[in-house]
Amino acid sequence: MTLADPERPEVQLSLMTHDETAPVVPIASIEVDDVDARYAAAKASGAEIVHELTDEPWGVRRFFVRDPSGYVVNVLSHR
Repeated sequence: MTLADPERPEVQLSLMTHDETAPVVPIASIEVDDVDARYAAAKASGAEIVHELTDEPWGVRRFFVRDPSGYVVNVLSHR
């Protein structure tokens, strides 16, 4: 379920129990201006990519990365 303020739809809170295309459910999602640049930076840093950079059918481009504490974070941009 995604909750958003009608006057600021870019600010969202999504509650997830499963993910349609990824192997794990992320703890949080972060929208960025340039997901390709963030993906390149994550790869260059040696971070563990859990779900490769993907164009999803519901209009986002995203990847999942594991943070230093072991949590999986969804990094995305809307197309």
